[in-house]
Amino acid sequence: MFVEFQHLSLEVNFWNEVFNLFKFFLNKVDNILLINSKLYLKRMTLKQNLIGLNLGDLEKIVIEFSEPKFRAKQIFEGLYQKRYSKLEQFSNLSKKFLSELSENYEIKFLEVNKHLKSKDGTEKFTFFVGEEKEVEAVWIPVGDEERKTICISSQVGCTLSCAFCATGRLDFKGNLKPSEIIGQVLKVEELVSDKATNIVFMGMGEPMHNYNSVIKSAHILHDKDAFNLGAKRITISTAGVVTGIEKFIENKEPFNFAISLNHSDKEKRKTIMNVDEKFPLETLLLAARNFTKTLGRKITFEYVMIPEINMGTENAKKLVKIARSVNCKINLIPVNTDFHGWRRPTDEEVEIFKSQIKESNVPIMNRRSPGKEINGACGMLALS
Repeated sequence: MFVEFQHLSLEVNFWNEVFNLFKFFLNKVDNILLINSKLYLKRMTLKQNLIGLNLGDLEKIVIEFSEPKFRAKQIFEGLYQKRYSKLEQFSNLSKKFLSELSENYEIKFLEVNKHLKSKDGTEKFTFFVGEEKEVEAVWIPVGDEERKTICISSQVGCTLSCAFCATGRLDFKGNLKPSEIIGQVLKVEELVSDKATNIVFMGMGEPMHNYNSVIKSAHILHDKDAFNLGAKRITISTAGVVTGIEKFIENKEPFNFAISLNHSDKEKRKTIMNVDEKFPLETLLLAARNFTKTLGRKITFEYVMIPEINMGTENAKKLVKIARSVNCKINLIPVNTDFHGWRRPTDEEVEIFKSQIKESNVPIMNRRSPGKEINGACGMLALS
């Protein structure tokens, strides 16, 4: 009896071991299938966007597929001149090449979350650029619409926090890729059914903190086989990141350049521009003079006018002194936000301040505030 029980016990243990091994095997199989499915999904979702690639990038791709180099130019023109949205539209490429290309590459446009229109013709667009990430771009037609500007963003949020700027109050969530910068222009032009005459990198973010992507995008916009915009119709701005200005000079970039000056007093500027803590006004002005001397071009000083903060006779005198020391032009902008209890200057105050700096004998522009009613004016981009 005992022997029979012992035998039965051994048999039960044997089958328990078999069952455990079977469970172990199933878990392993499940894990392998899970890993493979994740890898497959990752491959499916990680196709590279062809938008944002320049001619050199595309040449490397076609060479990898053993295609002649001229195919790259065909893709380049199809993306940016003909505005193809699907690979199937490239009728000048073989079906075999398109099939191979589609395994790893795609044409993906930005998705619009919000589109607002102002009475003055300005339109603001909010784009998804990733999970819980959005940026804004603004379409600004001026006067008789001979000048049509798109103001584009370079970062999600901003690495700086200028006191008058709504974007600076947002969390910084990363730099935009060239596909997301160029994507703004492509999508805005599609939605307004028109082409921009000018592009300004003055939207969300500090362009010099995303230097490579910004400059790469600017060159695509400038390329005659792409957007074919003149270099003087593309303006890149900075709050005063001197290292970026120096790199711009070293590379002899052809684009217009603007510095958000916003205060003429070396001590008080840091109270509204935190970039001044790292790059003081004196250092910034040295870089600006080096820019005009080396590149032989004017630089633009943007000056957001805030009553009781950076206007008045004394500030005007200091601004005149700066303007006389740099080959520049000045762009006056009434403050559009009301942070810290600040207010927008009256038209009379603007004219008085403008007259006070006229003796500098530099070109002075007074930029109005197109798109203010839709929070699309300077300093107002904050996903609202």
